[in-house]
Amino acid sequence: MNNNQTPSFWERNRILIKGLLIGFLILIMLIPAAFVNSLVIEREGRQEEVVNEVSSKWAERQTITGPVLMLPYKTVEKTTDGKLVEKVSMVYLLPDELHINGTMEPKEKKRSLYSVLLFRSDVKISGKFNAAPLQSLQIPAESVNWQDARLAMNVSDVRGIEDQVQLEWNGNKQFLDAGVPDNKLLKEGLSSPVAMNAQTQSTFSINISLRGSGHLYFTPVGKTTEMDLSANWKDPAFDGAYLPTTSDITDKSFKAHWKILPLSHTYPQYWKDNSQDLEKAAFGVRLIQPVDGYSKTNRSVKYAILFIALTFTFFFFLEILQKRQVHPLQYILVGMALTIFYTLLLSISEYTGFNYAYLISASATVSLIGMYAWSMFKSGKTAIGFTCALSTLYAFIFVLIQSEDYALLFGSIGLFLIIAIIMYYSRKIDWYGVTRITNKSITNDQPPHITYEEPNQ
Repeated sequence: MNNNQTPSFWERNRILIKGLLIGFLILIMLIPAAFVNSLVIEREGRQEEVVNEVSSKWAERQTITGPVLMLPYKTVEKTTDGKLVEKVSMVYLLPDELHINGTMEPKEKKRSLYSVLLFRSDVKISGKFNAAPLQSLQIPAESVNWQDARLAMNVSDVRGIEDQVQLEWNGNKQFLDAGVPDNKLLKEGLSSPVAMNAQTQSTFSINISLRGSGHLYFTPVGKTTEMDLSANWKDPAFDGAYLPTTSDITDKSFKAHWKILPLSHTYPQYWKDNSQDLEKAAFGVRLIQPVDGYSKTNRSVKYAILFIALTFTFFFFLEILQKRQVHPLQYILVGMALTIFYTLLLSISEYTGFNYAYLISASATVSLIGMYAWSMFKSGKTAIGFTCALSTLYAFIFVLIQSEDYALLFGSIGLFLIIAIIMYYSRKIDWYGVTRITNKSITNDQPPHITYEEPNQ
């Protein structure tokens, strides 16, 4: 007679099957995490709409192009029937020297829950022109309509001009008017007639008060262009085609200096008839806000798989070590609590900022799951240990979000340590369940063997 009972397939592979089930639940929990991510993107899009709406009423991003000296000249062309026809063309001269000195005054404007970064600026542009390039272009001085010479510049959003734009040309003060004489180079902008001749060098100075949003760019149209720009803002992004030669950034302000030589751009200093794309060489500064709540929340959602996987792994180990069954529905409830953390974080951060929102949301989530763990395992020590482990995980993710430059390094080291801890505590687990199966197959009068056959009578 054989008193041994052969273990069922479920008993032999119980841990493996439960592990596969938990892995499947982890993948299932990524579905609500994806919905949370779409919610973050939606709220971020709403913020962008508000920023565009406010900027459209204040002024958009600003790029100042120029100044450019436009000189009309006469040419004589022969038609197909042999007649001579006089034609007026345009020659464009860029300054030999260009100096830009500007200051920016940033201001944050609140609209509903959102903050929009705007600025006011005072800019002085000065330099020198001369007519010597006309000889290189083989344009006789007598064919130039000197009386129609105009100095022109472009402002990308003229709504941001706060006062009359004053031009000082060879010591004479005047104002720039709206419109340009030729739209090939500058689509729209400001211009003014100037006194120019072939013999003298002309100096100019332009003062403009300008408001805008986001960034302030300039084009290096001078043979040598130098620019100094400063603002009471600690988070500038030097952007565009050129970086500053020197810069000084403090906790409250920044100063930057650019020096651009003639070989640094591709367009010539003078040309006729055809157009040039000057704005592709624009450079300047973009005032940025520190990473806002939506960006940080979006980054934290990317760690959802890590939260869910590690938390489920902790429960799985506790289930094995504490010899208590945890129902798959309980895993799902814990996963939902971890997902709701992100909706709490998103909604609260719109009012308090990201850091306080993270503290509040993480504290609420850790407390909820910690109490749930105590109710499942009926052990205060286990619940406290699990709560501390989950709190450490939230603190670790917070550090990763804050330290963008070292996130990969810290994340890699942290994950390595987590895996090492899991490997350490899993070394004594009876993964095949041999002990449990053996104990179940032992009767009161049988020795502790996995199998036992009674001798034939």
